[in-house]
Amino acid sequence: MKISGCMTRDVKVASPEQSVRDAAKMMDQLDAGIIPVGESDRLVGMITDRDIVIRGVAQGKGPDTSVRDVMSREVMYCYDDEEVEDVLANMGDLQVRRLPVLNRDKRLVGIVSIGDLARNGETMEAGQALSGISQPGGEHSQTAH
Repeated sequence: MKISGCMTRDVKVASPEQSVRDAAKMMDQLDAGIIPVGESDRLVGMITDRDIVIRGVAQGKGPDTSVRDVMSREVMYCYDDEEVEDVLANMGDLQVRRLPVLNRDKRLVGIVSIGDLARNGETMEAGQALSGISQPGGEHSQTAH
């Protein structure tokens, strides 16, 4: 199965110029912990609730701080025509639970999560990816510092 068959479409995108308060409100409304950041029709980053806390609040930055100042700039992504199994393996290796989905023109067309894939019948592969994600280490690990 291709990722396009199980991704979430119509993804809301934050602007790098918006405040982290606005991004947090979007997350609240969407019941999501991550929002792609776009500028001039291009994906330029991702902002997570964790980015707001660690790169914002913990560093003494206020709610009017721009998304650009706390977002993750290095964006890992997948393509909409990739096979689910390949993307799940990549998610496990990268230790991420969600990936933005781009078309081959590198335009954002969706977002896919481990949960999306598990709900679409890929439970064994999703479990294997989650096992990789849960391994010690990685960018967001408490043992990495």
